[in-house]
Amino acid sequence: MPELPEVEVVRRGLLPLLVDQRVHSVTLMRDKLRFPLPGSMVQELPGLIFSSVSRRSKYLLFCFDRGPVLIWHLGMTGQFHVLDQSTPPGAHEHVRINMENGAALCYRDARRFGYAGLSTPEALTGHKWFAQLGPEPLGGSFSADYLIGRCKGRRVPIKVLLMNAHVVVGVGNIYASEALFRSGIHPGRAAGNISKARITVLVKAVRSVLSEAIDAGGSTISDFVQAGGKPGYFSHQFRVYGREGEPCYQCGRSIRRMVQSGRSTFYCLGCQH
Repeated sequence: MPELPEVEVVRRGLLPLLVDQRVHSVTLMRDKLRFPLPGSMVQELPGLIFSSVSRRSKYLLFCFDRGPVLIWHLGMTGQFHVLDQSTPPGAHEHVRINMENGAALCYRDARRFGYAGLSTPEALTGHKWFAQLGPEPLGGSFSADYLIGRCKGRRVPIKVLLMNAHVVVGVGNIYASEALFRSGIHPGRAAGNISKARITVLVKAVRSVLSEAIDAGGSTISDFVQAGGKPGYFSHQFRVYGREGEPCYQCGRSIRRMVQSGRSTFYCLGCQH
């Protein structure tokens, strides 16, 4: 599933292609993906001008000069492409937003786990998909003091806590493993048993891993590509993720794998305590 860096890369790719463009028409090839698509977008979006493309957690937010905000989650295999309107619909294409400049924003999703919704700008913060979310990991609210407070007294493993969107959004499986390796913290250690100094290092590691992944265009895992169709390259920088049995780049010991909350965790027993 695309994680925060992948969604941010898509956002940055779409932004210059959409902003200031007026919607001409909307075509829905089906009425449902993971959930029913907001059919009213066919009537509500034409005539509106894209003003921005932003992101909250792993959701893309398409904003206009007036009217609703279009919320979109890519699910596992969702992809956006901006193409000429004369381009025939591709395989697994489900939605087209045609613009007056002759381009079309096309959504493709092989497994159809993505979903979309409409909200007023005023109701966005309290929307059911956002109301319980924690802070953005690259924002000012995600600080060492904040994470120390959320870890205090908690017996849950630190990696599980990092992947809890109520605590912090977007630190998915790949980047949690990589950040914990960089900070030297064993992923199974109870969150409440980690010192303030090490939590401070962890916050910096989370920020650096996510920032580097964004700069590298995300990680190409399964079906992820950027808005322009290019793959991401952060997977070439993985130090532990997906490297079970391979030597650690720092100490030479074999990378191990364990399962936490149904997800594979990769770590080095020599470097992480």
